[in-house]
Amino acid sequence: MAIRKIIKIDEEKCNGCGKCLPACAEGAIKIVNGKAKLISEKYCDGLGACIGKCPRGAITIEEREAERFDEKAVEEHLAENEGRESEAWVCPSAVTMQWEKIKSGDENIHGQEQKSELSQWPVKLNIVHPTAGYFQGADLVVAADCAPVAYGNFHNDFLKGKSIVMGCPKFDDIKHYIKKLTEIFKHSGTKSITIARMEVPCCSGLTFAVENALKASGKSIPLKEEIITIKGKKE
Repeated sequence: MAIRKIIKIDEEKCNGCGKCLPACAEGAIKIVNGKAKLISEKYCDGLGACIGKCPRGAITIEEREAERFDEKAVEEHLAENEGRESEAWVCPSAVTMQWEKIKSGDENIHGQEQKSELSQWPVKLNIVHPTAGYFQGADLVVAADCAPVAYGNFHNDFLKGKSIVMGCPKFDDIKHYIKKLTEIFKHSGTKSITIARMEVPCCSGLTFAVENALKASGKSIPLKEEIITIKGKKE
């Protein structure tokens, strides 16, 4: 044991997004019950490469008594997990699942095709222009990419009469999202915001981006969050 620097994870702030995992070259962190955990003190070198990847500020460095960093143990740990999908590296949003569809018996009962309520293009947050005409005075939906796929009645329940931007907080730059949304909120006279995101932990990054952009814009806009389960229900 020695007094040294080592990471500390605040479980209250952590949402289990898993962005810290690939930043830790030693494989010292894994997701356990939806929270990031330091699996062994001897795997952590205390340099904190994972800190900048956490969108919630849940990881810090503290100085305390801990096991010494063991480079050999790290090598053995990494070799043991090489070439297979270790639990330590699986984000909750990437867990493979399958379920049987429930037959309602009334699909296309009148042979009618569902009408699209989309009234704009593009829709991806990364490429929309923040002062586009379709944002002016609009009720805005900020949706996770997976939401329209999971929720069958998305167009009627979320999109009708509204503008939309879509993105994935797991794979895109949250800071860029915040900057783009801030510009939209500042200049478009947004009337309301509805976040439509999935229940998986990493998707809460979308809410994080919207809340921070709203704060940065200095605007007071009604905000509602709708969480969709992976089985297509609203929580």
